[in-house]
Amino acid sequence: MLWQPALDERYIKATDDELAAAITARRQELGSKLVILGHHYQTDRVIRHADFTGDSLKLAQTAASHIAKAGSKFVMFCGVHFMAETADMLTPDDVAVILPDLSAGCSMADMAGYEEAVTAWDALTAALKKARQKVRIVPVTYINSSAAIKAFVGQRGGAVCTSSNAVAILKWALAGGDQPPASGEQIKVLFLPDQHLGRNSAAAMGIDTVTGTALYDPRRAAKGEPLGGMSPEQLKAASVLLWAGHCSVHKLFRAEHVHMLRAGERDRPPHERTTVLVHPECSKEVVDLADLSGSTEYIISTIRKAPAGAKFAVGTETNLVQRCAADARSRGVSVRILSDCQCLCTTMYRIDQAHMLWVLDNLAAGKVVNRITVHPEARTQSLLALERMLKLSGTTPAAIKAGAAGATVPD
Repeated sequence: MLWQPALDERYIKATDDELAAAITARRQELGSKLVILGHHYQTDRVIRHADFTGDSLKLAQTAASHIAKAGSKFVMFCGVHFMAETADMLTPDDVAVILPDLSAGCSMADMAGYEEAVTAWDALTAALKKARQKVRIVPVTYINSSAAIKAFVGQRGGAVCTSSNAVAILKWALAGGDQPPASGEQIKVLFLPDQHLGRNSAAAMGIDTVTGTALYDPRRAAKGEPLGGMSPEQLKAASVLLWAGHCSVHKLFRAEHVHMLRAGERDRPPHERTTVLVHPECSKEVVDLADLSGSTEYIISTIRKAPAGAKFAVGTETNLVQRCAADARSRGVSVRILSDCQCLCTTMYRIDQAHMLWVLDNLAAGKVVNRITVHPEARTQSLLALERMLKLSGTTPAAIKAGAAGATVPD
């Protein structure tokens, strides 16, 4: 987590309405120089100021396309750190990407550090070499990772994935990625940093997740277990090596929540029962019990297309669920969160109107604060990993920067 300086009292003591009015006024001063991006998990108080809303990669791509047309010089990314990094990589060098609160990180992304990944890579490849196995590891990282991890993956022939294309990227990687397997060569995938998305994607491909996947835990490796807790036999048998990371929000949804819902509706006819709709960052136990699972965009789209009378219990972040519920209510569609827990992305919640106004006041005074930049070397390698994914969808980072119409990949 980066250090965020404390705000002046005038920002802290201002009411929501006062902050909103001041933000609107500053935005009018800055005009087309500024574009504000709002991630789906943000509160309504933040979202109301956003020019565009969406998931991390979609927002970064949208910003790049918008900048190519409007010539904006400042991007305020109301999300978390890794998202701002992606936006910095996909936008021109002279555009400043700003994160309103530097303490808005991502616990999942923080679970995979660059040095930890290098240690894991060296240990796994050494163990496979010692076992005299002709094996090549292709790394894949979820978009919810730092630029350093994306660079680690790009440098080693791997790719980035989103929650919507994880299965397709995993298939690509198991086929050798950009380099088809040599004669007698076996391919394994190292999937970072979300073990649940990796496990659920492997299961969707028909891989037995008990024998076909193995878990590498960097914390256990740090305590002296060279393979991060997996045995040599597990390493040999598994085709997908999962990193022991997870989303703190989606981990809160448990199988018992689905069982309780189903038990309460046991006597209802099928057409009156609630559809359980969850994100694939949830555990496999939850995804297996759910009726539907998919990315944030899939969740939103499914609810919007639902007929009147449909009912959903959704396993994802609470601000998004509340927004979906409000939108669906007028159409006679019922939406509730799957768990009664406070399933809030606390780091995302650190972005608020006070920090937004502080950024805008500084911009109006000619000062850029909280700019997020990716080191040029990391940027080059990270873009390789992103480009491999984008090529599979028929576009490239260069096309995004040029503002190519429709050149986006849903998260």
